[in-house]
Amino acid sequence: MQNIINRLSVLWLLAMVLVSCHEDRVSLDPITVPSNLEVTVEIVGADAENPYGDGSGAVNFTATADNALNYQFIHNGSVSTVPSGKHTINFSKTGLFTYNVTVAAIGSGGVPASKPVPVEVLVTYEPPADLLQMLYGDGERTWRIKNEAPGHFGLGPVGGTTPVEWYAAGANEKVDRGMYDDRYIFNQDGTFTHITNGDVFGRGGLIEELGGSGGEAEGADIINYSFGDYQENWSLSEPNGQETLSLTGIGFIGYYTGGNHSYQIFSRNANEMVLRTTDGNGEFDWWFTLVAEDAGSGGGDPGNETAFTELIWSEEFDTDGAPDSANWNFALGDGCPDLCGWGNNEQQWYTDAPANIAVENGNLRITAIKEAIQGKEYSSARINTKGKFEFTYGKVEVRAKLPEGGGTWPAIWMLGGDIDTNPWPGAGEIDIMEHVGNNPNVILGSTHDPNNSGGSARTGSTTIANATSEFHTYSIEWTEDSIDFLIDDSLFHSVTNDASLPFNKDFYLLLNIAMGGNLGGAIDVGFTSASMEIDYIRVYQ
Repeated sequence: MQNIINRLSVLWLLAMVLVSCHEDRVSLDPITVPSNLEVTVEIVGADAENPYGDGSGAVNFTATADNALNYQFIHNGSVSTVPSGKHTINFSKTGLFTYNVTVAAIGSGGVPASKPVPVEVLVTYEPPADLLQMLYGDGERTWRIKNEAPGHFGLGPVGGTTPVEWYAAGANEKVDRGMYDDRYIFNQDGTFTHITNGDVFGRGGLIEELGGSGGEAEGADIINYSFGDYQENWSLSEPNGQETLSLTGIGFIGYYTGGNHSYQIFSRNANEMVLRTTDGNGEFDWWFTLVAEDAGSGGGDPGNETAFTELIWSEEFDTDGAPDSANWNFALGDGCPDLCGWGNNEQQWYTDAPANIAVENGNLRITAIKEAIQGKEYSSARINTKGKFEFTYGKVEVRAKLPEGGGTWPAIWMLGGDIDTNPWPGAGEIDIMEHVGNNPNVILGSTHDPNNSGGSARTGSTTIANATSEFHTYSIEWTEDSIDFLIDDSLFHSVTNDASLPFNKDFYLLLNIAMGGNLGGAIDVGFTSASMEIDYIRVYQ
């Protein structure tokens, strides 16, 4: 009897195993191989006269297939996984070459369908020496997220010129984890090393492309995702005139967003760069501010140190009322008949009315107002120090809060003192700060001269947080060799000066808010008024 029971027990166990195996087989997803794989290729700038492109080396690929879960683009040993099927490769080898790219559609169970896609493309771009010096210095340079500065990580619309939301609006919000303890090493030989210190941050639904593990969900973010150090390659290109840094394979900077692993260099100086990349879902542009680990030790960014320490002139705006006539002149009207619209198709009429300009509570306030005046729809104010304070070389420091609203165009700037006998742009122009309300928080610094003026001015830009709600310090440091542009003592743009340029003589200061015009653009139909407030202006030599 015991033997019978034992045999029955064995049979029962075998039956359970068979049933279990059968259930496992039933629960497995079917394996589907993608079909009808098609790949279209767009060589950027290609046309009948230039079939191999504009020389930037940028090529856009679009893959489609039936039953594909995602797509892979394989080139030179590098694999990029892109769920959308849209991928850009920035080829960087100078000359005309045929590159072989393999495109694969991945189905359920990981089974691919693939095809080779040869592409012949011309690369004429050679990165400027100062960009290479910035990136890898004397052979190797290490970079990190600038966590100590507000507004170092954010997102905005695809193709926008500024983030609309700062994920990290304050300084030192997160430390010692994820992207905040990561280091990015660029080497002269074209290799890129990412020191992750064990974990990274990324976007849910995309970060799994890395093949790591774990992580914690915070809304749409995945934080503390386990992923080790790795090495890829970097290259530089300039599609559509935009300096672009591309990484091969899984290479990424900051927060993992998938996509084509290309980062537009939105602004840069010797020790910092602001990068912009589009995520793999095509929903957002992501923004990162990076700083070199050796910042301050390699020249180019003096930090808080300056050779200009002697205060030679200041305006503290301590007395309420009109601006001090000993220092300031008013510009009135619309510039006609000599320069109608002030040469820029501007839409305002300048006045000296207290509603448009006054000193109150320790600040100069310039206000643009929507009102009918002298055939215009807007009033504002513009003042200058021409003939009352002019100087050559030094540091100009202006603490200001900027107006808000589409169409506003505030400026803190300088013109050559010989403007009456040497018309613009011959006299030269230095724009310490310009801000366009239609591109909030993007700050411009520029110089204009006979060879570089208007739309071809030598302009740099950077993005800051809270330009219209908080005061920031806008500065230039001007010498016979260079004009450096700074915000809150951080360099964001530098222009070379020499004896051939009109920047070696006396200049005077100007302050104004323009409305609309060539740079200000469309004016918000709901605009009523907005003010620029100036706390002080100080000039050092």
